[in-house]
Amino acid sequence: MARNDERRSALADAGIRVLADQGARGLTHRAVDSAAGTPRGTASNYFPTRDDLISALVDRIGERLTPDPEVVAAVDRSPDRALFADYLHDVVRRLRADPHVSLALFELRLEAARRPAVAEALGAWRQRAFQADLAFNAEAGLPGGRTEIALFHYAIDGLMLDQLTVPLDTGMSADAVVDELVSRILR
Repeated sequence: MARNDERRSALADAGIRVLADQGARGLTHRAVDSAAGTPRGTASNYFPTRDDLISALVDRIGERLTPDPEVVAAVDRSPDRALFADYLHDVVRRLRADPHVSLALFELRLEAARRPAVAEALGAWRQRAFQADLAFNAEAGLPGGRTEIALFHYAIDGLMLDQLTVPLDTGMSADAVVDELVSRILR
């Protein structure tokens, strides 16, 4: 069977929706076919095993969360705390733009605690994302190093989990939280 990249992406997108809506236990090839509106067996033709399916979802989440090259190219201001805050606002905007992607990512992280194959696929992707943030930070001359970037990853993960599940009623918007994080971590 010839591999159609568009169909592969559509199946992975359907898998992301299934994972976000039903959790890891609901993620089956049959559920993906149903969500994608494809004939039964289509998902298993593209992703023969559950690990192949999960690996495809991890890759697709990475594609969907990749910063817009135009946004990255627009970083021509002088590097300072405000520019770093703008970068983090963009990260949060991308995570909030499609809650299915963020929820699926959290579901995969929980599944990674129980399944080594998921941990391996997701861990490799997370490490690449972290390294990309470090490289961007260094290339743009932004403040903060490895420790600060790690702290921001931890903080943004917590912020997104809060926003997507049962948010604390603090009176602070997500943007205000990001601004406060930047001012406290980058002193």
